[in-house]
Amino acid sequence: MNMWDKNISTEERILVFTTGKDPMYDLQLAPYDVLGSMAHAIMLAEVGLIEKDEAGRLIGELVHIYEKAEKGELELEPGMEDIHSQVEMMLTSTLGDLGKRIHTGRSRNDQVMVDIKLFLRDQIGELAKEVLSLGKALGQQAESNREVLIPGYTHMQVAMPSSFGLWFGAYAEALADDLKFLLGIHSVVNQNPLGSAAGFGSSFPVDRELTTRLLSFEDIHVSSVNAQMNRGKTEWYVATGISAVASTIARLAMDAVLFMGQNFNFLSLPEELTTGSSIMPHKKNPDVLELLRARCNRLSQIPSEITAVTGNLISGYHRDFQILKEILHPALEELKNCLLMMQYVVERIIVKKDILEDPAYQYIYSVEEVNKKVKEGIPFRDAYREVAEEIDKDRYRPGRDHSYTHLGSIGNPGIAEIMTKLELAYGAFRFVDTSEVVDSLSNYYMKS
Repeated sequence: MNMWDKNISTEERILVFTTGKDPMYDLQLAPYDVLGSMAHAIMLAEVGLIEKDEAGRLIGELVHIYEKAEKGELELEPGMEDIHSQVEMMLTSTLGDLGKRIHTGRSRNDQVMVDIKLFLRDQIGELAKEVLSLGKALGQQAESNREVLIPGYTHMQVAMPSSFGLWFGAYAEALADDLKFLLGIHSVVNQNPLGSAAGFGSSFPVDRELTTRLLSFEDIHVSSVNAQMNRGKTEWYVATGISAVASTIARLAMDAVLFMGQNFNFLSLPEELTTGSSIMPHKKNPDVLELLRARCNRLSQIPSEITAVTGNLISGYHRDFQILKEILHPALEELKNCLLMMQYVVERIIVKKDILEDPAYQYIYSVEEVNKKVKEGIPFRDAYREVAEEIDKDRYRPGRDHSYTHLGSIGNPGIAEIMTKLELAYGAFRFVDTSEVVDSLSNYYMKS
C-alpha cells in the first residue's frame, strides 16, 4: 500500500528501485513514527478535527503498535511501501475509517521529518553518553600516569617534555569539546517540524505549539518552508558531530599505534588485545587500533557524503533525501561501536616508565636550560643562541629538572579541571526520556 495511491499502477521495477533499502532503516524509525502519530492524534482532537474519544481509541491502538516496534516485532508486510503506510494500515484494519483519519492535517514530509528528529535526538543522547564514558576512562589513565614523562613532538621531531598525564588528559578534554559541539547540534535537531505538512503549512487549524509540548521538543521550526529545508540539513548537522568525535578517536588511535612501535615503545597492549602474523612469530599487531583509525577516518567524511547528495537541491522535498538514511544510520552505529571499543582499549593500555632516560631524548630539556639563563638575567635571544652553540659544539650537558607549574603543563596537567569540564559539557544537555513521553501521551486523556 502507498499513502499516495490513486489507483495508478506504477511499474514494479520502479517501485523496487525507488524503495531501495528504506524499509530496513524505517524499522529503526518505527517507534518514533508511532510517537509522532500519538501526539498528532491528540492535537487533532484538541482542535476539534476528531472527537476526544476517537483520539483515545487511536492512542490505545498506537500504544500496541509502539510496543511491537520496541520489541522488534513490527514488520513491513508485503506490498507496504514504508513504515508510515504500515502503521496507517494497522490502524485502519483495527479501527476502520477512524484509522484513515490519522493523516488529517499532515503530509508524509512532516511525518518523516518528525520521525527523524525524534530518532536523532535519542541517538545524540546515546553518543554523548559513550563520549562521556570514554572521556572518564582517559581521565583515569591521565591521573594514574600523571608523573610519567614522555617526549613531545613537533614536525615529528623530539621537542619538549610532555607526560601521559598531559596526553591522556588532552584527549579527554578534546572529547569535552566534542560534547559541546554535539550540544549545539542537539539543540538544532530538537525542534518540531510537525504541522508544516509538505512544507507550506495546512489549511486545517493545526496546533503546532501543542505537538511541540507533547513531544518535548525544545523549540519549533516556525517557518513551514524552513521545517522542510531542515531535511538534509538535520542529517548534515548530526554528520558533523559524528565527524568531530570520529576525528578525535582516529587521532588517539594513530598516536597509540605510533607509541606502540618498537622505535617508540611508550605503550603496549595486553597480548589478548593484539593479533599475530602468518609468517613472523614475534609480531603482536595493534589491529584493533588500526581498524579504529580506519573506521573513524572514514566516519569523518560522512558530512561530505551527505553534502554530495543534497548540495545542489532547491528548497522543498526531494526523493534524494531517502538516501541519507543509508549514510547516517550505519554511521551512528559504527561510531557507537568505535567509542565502546576505544574505551575498552584505553582501560587496558599499559604505560612504560622511565622513557626519557633514553639518550635519544638528551636535548629535550634544552628549553629549560634557556629559561634558566633568562632567569639569571640573560636576554632570551642571547640565552637561546648560547644553548644552541653548546649543542652544536657538543658541550651541552642537560639537566633533568623542570619547573613547570602553570595549569596545563607537565607539573600541573589540570586533570581535575578537565574532568569537571567533561561533566559540565555532558550535564548541559537537556535529554528527553522517550519512555516518559510515551507514558505521557498514553495517559493524556486520563490526566485531563
